[in-house]
Amino acid sequence: MTNVTPTEMIETRLSDVQGEQGQLFILGQPLQILVSTYSYTELAAQLWQTADPSLDLGTDLAQQLGQARQRAYQGLSSQAQVLQQIGGIAALRLGLDLLAGKLDPENAIDQLAALGISLVLSLNPAASPPDPAAEHLSDLMQMLRQTPASTAEMEALSCYLLTVSEHGMNASTYTARVIASTRSDLLSCLAGALGALKGPLHGGAPGPVLDMLDAIGSPEQAPDWIARHLQSGERLMGFGHRIYQTRDPRADVLKQVLKNLQTQHGSPRLALAEAVEQAALVALSKSKPHLRLQTNVEFYTALLLEALGFPREAFTSVFALGRILGWTAHVLEQRSTGRLIRPPSRYIGEARITTAV
Repeated sequence: MTNVTPTEMIETRLSDVQGEQGQLFILGQPLQILVSTYSYTELAAQLWQTADPSLDLGTDLAQQLGQARQRAYQGLSSQAQVLQQIGGIAALRLGLDLLAGKLDPENAIDQLAALGISLVLSLNPAASPPDPAAEHLSDLMQMLRQTPASTAEMEALSCYLLTVSEHGMNASTYTARVIASTRSDLLSCLAGALGALKGPLHGGAPGPVLDMLDAIGSPEQAPDWIARHLQSGERLMGFGHRIYQTRDPRADVLKQVLKNLQTQHGSPRLALAEAVEQAALVALSKSKPHLRLQTNVEFYTALLLEALGFPREAFTSVFALGRILGWTAHVLEQRSTGRLIRPPSRYIGEARITTAV
């Protein structure tokens, strides 16, 4: 197999995923510290400026984002019913496309606003107009619910979006970087990333975690249900990760914020989830010891987004609201290299016919 040379390896300053150790560093900081250091807009600015130090974001990113939300709402509100009918990732892609002539397709701030407004209108076509002076996430939740979210809910949502904001060369981020390497525009990069995220092997697993909990029903049923499920060859949702060979560090961060939210609002799912997690880890260690399958980010993501009132079919779209921070930063970083991405391949087809000399 052809070795990957240093010139073919993608280099990034944005995150470092340590799979063997079960650690995630974003901007050089452990995830556990990062989520308590930045707000959503602060992390966006830091990621963008790390990706492109020459980038001038102006004096007030929050104000620019608020104005962009206004423009996005004005451009999309008449199409809100269509966005709701389409739903999911398709609604986000359509929203970005419909705003291409009204917002700058190369401006990360505009695209951040476009994605947020597209998500809100796809879930609530009657959403109230945005408040350009409000904090970005609080304003989106106010529009969605028509009532302010609590402090605990906003802390939980912010923590979740920061936790999933950046994660190295995952499928959607790599897709965005490949498109960026052709010198295509940011909007096209985001459309490609959304297409990759739509696939169930990348962004589609949190919802089925709740389906699994529904099927199990009660903590005492967990061991038997899991044993039958594994014996039938089915996969347990929320366990195992392509990169992490130990516990996904994002799972612990989200479990803790979910416990904090439970203190404020209650979460009857948490006791069931903890029982299922314990039973699953025991069963997996016995049935598949060589795979070292541990809890991943999707397990507690499902409970957290449910506790915040998002429908299951919207979980992947909410994920995109966080991951767009990483996507946009990677596009900026890739452009700074000026290189076209073309990974090596190895021919495994029919034997090549050569002409005798």
